[in-house]
Amino acid sequence: MPRLTRPTFRVMSPVAAHLTAEWTAIVGPMLAGSSTPRKLSSGTLTIACAGPVAMELQHYAPVLIERINMHLGSTTVQALRFMQVAPFAPPAVPPRPPPSPAAVAAAETAVAELPEGELRAALAALGRAVLDDRKPSTARSNQK
Repeated sequence: MPRLTRPTFRVMSPVAAHLTAEWTAIVGPMLAGSSTPRKLSSGTLTIACAGPVAMELQHYAPVLIERINMHLGSTTVQALRFMQVAPFAPPAVPPRPPPSPAAVAAAETAVAELPEGELRAALAALGRAVLDDRKPSTARSNQK
C-alpha cells in the first residue's frame, strides 16, 4: 500500500487533502470562495488567497486554527501562512448528482408524519443525502 500512496502523498499529505475537501465546511462559503489550503508542513498550514483577503484571514487566524483543529480532531495546525495569489481562482467543485429515486422516496417516507415547514424540509434533504447509495460518503469510504 505505501508503494501506491507515496507518490500521491508527495504532492499533498492526507491531512492537507482532507482540509482541501472540507475547506468550505471549515471556514464557510464566503472565505472558501477566496482562499484554499495548499500545504501543511511542520504544523504550519499555507493558505493561498486573494491579496485583500490575506489581511482579513490574519485577523481570523486564531479562530481559523481552532476550527481547523476541531474539524481534524487533533492539534495538527499551530500556525497559518498566507500566500497571496492574483488572480485567485478557487478549485472547481463538481456539482453533486441528484439523489436516487429510492433515496428520495425513503426520505419522504421518514418525514411523512412531521408537520410541513422548514424542519421537515431540512430533515428530508438530510435524509436524501444520507440514504443515497450512488455517491460514496466519507463514512462509507473509511469503513472499507
